[in-house]
Amino acid sequence: MATNDEKSLPGYSKSAVAAADMEKTSSNDAFDTGRRKSSVVNAEILTGEIYDHRYESTKRGLKSRHAQMIALGGTIGTGLFVGSGQTLARGGPAFILGSYILMSFLVWCIVSGITEVAAWLPTKGCSMNMFGFRYVSRSLGFAMGWLYWYSLGILVPYEITAAGLVIEYWNTPVNIAVWISIMMVVIVALNALPVRFYGETEFWFASLKVFMMIGLLLMSFILFWGGGPSRDRLGFRFWERPGAANTYLEEGNTGRFLALLSTLVLSAFPFTFAPELLVATGGEMVSPRRNLPTAARRYFYRLVIFYVGCVLAIGILAPSNDPALTDGGAGAGSSAFVVGIKNAGIHGLDSVINAGIIISAWSSGNSFLYLSSRSLYSLACSGNAPRFFKACTKGGVPYRAVACSSLFCLLAYLNVASSGSVVFNWFVNLTNTSGFISWICCAIVSLRFFKACQVQGITTDQLPYHNKWFQPWGSYVAIVAFVFLTLINGFNVFWPQNWSVSSYMSARART
Repeated sequence: MATNDEKSLPGYSKSAVAAADMEKTSSNDAFDTGRRKSSVVNAEILTGEIYDHRYESTKRGLKSRHAQMIALGGTIGTGLFVGSGQTLARGGPAFILGSYILMSFLVWCIVSGITEVAAWLPTKGCSMNMFGFRYVSRSLGFAMGWLYWYSLGILVPYEITAAGLVIEYWNTPVNIAVWISIMMVVIVALNALPVRFYGETEFWFASLKVFMMIGLLLMSFILFWGGGPSRDRLGFRFWERPGAANTYLEEGNTGRFLALLSTLVLSAFPFTFAPELLVATGGEMVSPRRNLPTAARRYFYRLVIFYVGCVLAIGILAPSNDPALTDGGAGAGSSAFVVGIKNAGIHGLDSVINAGIIISAWSSGNSFLYLSSRSLYSLACSGNAPRFFKACTKGGVPYRAVACSSLFCLLAYLNVASSGSVVFNWFVNLTNTSGFISWICCAIVSLRFFKACQVQGITTDQLPYHNKWFQPWGSYVAIVAFVFLTLINGFNVFWPQNWSVSSYMSARART
C-alpha cells in the first residue's frame, strides 16, 4: 500500500500508486473464487500489472542508507580496479581520461532518464524490461528481460574470474578451483537470504569500496607531489614519457585514432549495468518515491569522483607501457594502482589493495546475481517467462529465479582450463555489447515514458524526479552514441594479428 510520504509527493495518483504497489486485491467479480485463476493470469499477460496472489512477492526491505550506498558503490568492481589497467595500456592517460569523462556523461543521461520512470512507478520486482513492456511494447520487454538475465548472469563468473586473477598475485599453492568454489558459495548464499540481508552486506561492501577509493585518490595526490618513500615527485611525467596517447594496430595518426576507438569501447565495461541496479533496487526499496531520486542525484558524484578521479589517478601513478598492466604481469598486477604502489616503493600496501579488490569482486558478483535473478522474476511476472519462476519465499526471495541464475557461476571454472586473462577478455567482449544495447533500450523507454506523460497531461513538475538539464534530449544523445559504440565493438579482431575464432565469436555474437 502507498505510504503517507508517497501520497504527499507531487504527482500522486491513486491509479499510479495502486499499479506501483501491486498489492491491492481487486473487488471486481472477475476475481471470484471460481474464475480467479484464469482472470489473474490473463490480466497479467495483458498488462504486466497484476500479480498472481497465489504466490508470495518480493518485499520492500532496502532502507534509505542501503539505497544510497548501493548507488554509490554497488557495482564498482574489478572492471574499474583491474580492467582500467588494460585500458590505460591500450590508449594512454589522455585517451582513458577523455573516454571516462564521455562515458560518465552518457551514463548520467541514462540514469537521469530511467530514474524518472522508476520513481513514478516503483513496482515490486521491477526491472527495465518491465518498463519496456509497459511503455514501448511486449516484444521489447521480452527481449530486454532475457538480455538482462543472460548478460547479468555472465557478469557473475566474470567477477569470480577477476578475483581469481587477484589471488594469483600471491602465488598461492591452492588450486584456483578452490577459490572459485568458495567465492561462488558466498555469492549464492547471500542472494538466498531476504533482501534486507543483501542490502546490509552491500552497504558494508560498498562502504569499504568507497573508503578504499578515497584512500587511493589521496595516495595518488600525495605521490603526485613527491610524498612517497623515495620523495620522487611524479607530476604528469607519464603524460610526457611514454606519452599522453598511444597507437594501436597501426602507426601514426591512424594508430592513435584506433587506440581512441578501442579505449572508448573498453572504458564502457566498468559502467555496464550499473544504472539498471538503481531501477531494480527501487522495486524492493522502502519509500521508493523519496529514496530513489535521492540515490540518483548522488549517482552523479559517484561518476565524477570515483570513475573520472580514478583514471586521472592511474594516469599519474603508472606508465602506460608498463608490462605489468597486461600479460607481462600476473593477477592483480594488472591493476594500475598496484603497479603504481610497487613502483613507488610502498611495501605491503599492494596486498591490502588486493584484498580490497577481492571484496569488490564479491560485492559486484553479489549485485549482478541479484539483478539477474530479479530480471528473471520480472519476466515471469509479466508473462514472458514460465510462471515457475514467480515463486518467492515468505522473506521475499524469488528462490527459483536465484537458483536458475546461479547456474551461470559454473562458467567461472573455465579459469581452471584456460589462462585467466583470456577468459577475462571473453567475458568483457560478451557483456560490453549487451550493455550498449541495454542503454539504447533504456533511452527509448525513457522517451516513450516522456511522451506518455505528455499525452496524459502529466507535467514534469508532477513527477517525483525530473532532470530538466538532461532530459529528454540526453536520451537522444545516448541512443546515437551507444549505437555507434555497439557497431565498433570488437573491431580489432579483424586485424590479422588479432584474429581468432574465440575472439570473433565473443565480440560479434551479440551485435
